[in-house]
Amino acid sequence: MSRIEEQYFTWLYGQIGISKLKNPARTHWSLARQLFKKEFVWFIPNDDNRVEDGKYLRYEFSQLDDIEDPGSEWMGLGCSMLEMLIALSHRLSFMTDIEPREWFWEMLENVGIGMAYSNDQHYNSEIADEINTVLDVVIWRTYSKDGVGGLFPLTNADTDQREVEIWHQMSSYLSPDV
Repeated sequence: MSRIEEQYFTWLYGQIGISKLKNPARTHWSLARQLFKKEFVWFIPNDDNRVEDGKYLRYEFSQLDDIEDPGSEWMGLGCSMLEMLIALSHRLSFMTDIEPREWFWEMLENVGIGMAYSNDQHYNSEIADEINTVLDVVIWRTYSKDGVGGLFPLTNADTDQREVEIWHQMSSYLSPDV
């Protein structure tokens, strides 16, 4: 990674974990890096908005760090799963009383990537492969029609969640009626 990408990655990590922690049982750098390397691909209409929200974090980072010209190539790269999840957690936080960090980890718990399971102490190539499989299920929407295995599982889904944009999945998840 370039210097700016490494700074940006560290800034992103600070939104989901505590950057200064050194205890590998309480850090998730490896998971974050895997999420950062995995591109979020959209094919359901309006999920391109999740991509734009994720990529907007780059702009926010460059403004906060007074980076005058981060480079159009870097700004134009695809949106990573890490960026999409962090941006979505900010949207969720805005709509609720829950901090973005908590939403980030709740979404990962929903797909089966728990904090203890994915910490740096336990992270290895086998876990990385399992996480990659889970991420593919989320991206390619091969989870169940009620959203189980996805970011927002529902108890009483009235529509196939594999065919619904993430924003509507999120809204249904937040609704006490579903």
